[in-house]
Amino acid sequence: MLGILKNKFTTFISSLTKKKEEKEEKKEEKEVNKDKITEGNKEIKEEKEVKRDIIVTEKEQVLSKEISSEASNEPKEKEITKKDEIKKEEVNKGVKVDLSLISKIKGIFTSKIKLTEGDLNPAIDELRMNLIDSDVAYETSDKICRKIFERLKDKEINKNEVDKFVNKEIKETLLEILNKNELNMKFTEWAKTKTKPVKIVFFGINGTGKTTTIAKFGKFLLNNNKSVVFAAGDTFRAGAIEQISIHGEKLGIKVIKQEKRGTDAAAIIYDAVEYAKAHYIDFVFADTAGRMQTNKDLMNEMKKVVKVMNPDLKVFVADALTGNDAVEQAREFNDAVGIDAVIIAKMDAAKGGCVLSIAHTIQKPIIFMGIGQNYDDIREFDAKWFVDEMVG
Repeated sequence: MLGILKNKFTTFISSLTKKKEEKEEKKEEKEVNKDKITEGNKEIKEEKEVKRDIIVTEKEQVLSKEISSEASNEPKEKEITKKDEIKKEEVNKGVKVDLSLISKIKGIFTSKIKLTEGDLNPAIDELRMNLIDSDVAYETSDKICRKIFERLKDKEINKNEVDKFVNKEIKETLLEILNKNELNMKFTEWAKTKTKPVKIVFFGINGTGKTTTIAKFGKFLLNNNKSVVFAAGDTFRAGAIEQISIHGEKLGIKVIKQEKRGTDAAAIIYDAVEYAKAHYIDFVFADTAGRMQTNKDLMNEMKKVVKVMNPDLKVFVADALTGNDAVEQAREFNDAVGIDAVIIAKMDAAKGGCVLSIAHTIQKPIIFMGIGQNYDDIREFDAKWFVDEMVG
């Protein structure tokens, strides 16, 4: 489901890590070679100085012989002493070289590295294009990349923990986007705070899987020992009333409807709410006609439904397969009726990028995802799970 996005982030992390490690290795190799050259030059210099001292010593010895025959044995002793000092100096010099190399090698394994702007820019640009390719809107992709860039720029990191650090910063960036919403708890916990019946109305254009999502959501509540009634508020589309009626029959859920097409949707939904109150039903789910978000007159009709029902939750059903179109639809519906939450349908067949785009664009929570064809193929949205699946 999220394999493509996961591959994009994995590629970004490994690419950034590899480039930085190669750069650091070249830098360290140059430094080691520089130290070797410095030590070599030092040895040559010291060797020249030793030879010069030997020549000076020999001249002094000859002069001493001429001045005093009694001191004929003294130059030999001085020569022997000087040779011992030279040997000692050479030994010490060798020890110094070894210690320098050991210190340098040790530094290679313990030093930290810094992710500079030059390191990040190429990798960030590539990541931005990969996100767009995975159905993440450009605006959202750009924001994600800028956040990641700021989190990583000029950060000093232990050399063997670069990939781990980058992975962590990416996850925290995505969680900031997904958790920035008004419903700060899971749906089941949120519903406990509401007076029964909890009234929920569903919006979306034709073909997004809205009515099927309503059925799956109803089955989810039945599995949690809750009661539900459906309101067949889509009186516009041919076959819509029959479709929700079939779902209700299969699930054992009562459907409030009018057989005649074109009936006032707000009136049907009102009847469903009254039925739920009289029969102590926990939830009322209202279906609505699939409206194109560009048709202002039809969107105004949705406003009437909201006014009559006074829902506890206005849910937009987005089709994950439509990519950036789903983002624009969510924006238009939010402007028209004020969306409270989003359910993403058909996530099992999509790249998943629209989840990030919708959450960022309308700043509303994703509460459920449709992940298959069966009634039980729906799950509560968990931002941490989603990010872990996406990043790895």
